[in-house]
Amino acid sequence: MDVNALCDQIRQTAFEIHAFLGHGHLEKVYENTLFHRLQKAGLQVEQQRSIKVFDEDGTEVGDYFADILVERVLILELKAAGSLAPEHTAQILGYLKASRMEHGLLINFGSHKFEIRKFIWSKDQPQRTQNTQNQIL
Repeated sequence: MDVNALCDQIRQTAFEIHAFLGHGHLEKVYENTLFHRLQKAGLQVEQQRSIKVFDEDGTEVGDYFADILVERVLILELKAAGSLAPEHTAQILGYLKASRMEHGLLINFGSHKFEIRKFIWSKDQPQRTQNTQNQIL
């Protein structure tokens, strides 16, 4: 599946959830709703999926739990905060780097304005990340 098309589908679904539920709910409510709708759309989704974290030499050093993993290629990190903060960005970039996954979306449902950012972690240029989307609707 094309990751960009997948991101578009998730962006639209998350925006619809934000429009329907509004802001003010706990993060878990948004997580459950997004999981439900993506699953209903026929996507392979896993909620609170354990993802292994590796050191630079390939040694497994721990794991973390992705809010949602879509099609085994895209990590979704959800927030219900007043606004996205630098530590939220650091969190998803750390997850991408340590898990050696390439694509992630950081989605904030907690503000009256919907926020979503797309991140790409390139193995070829590990110091370089791209914030390819910062959309506030």
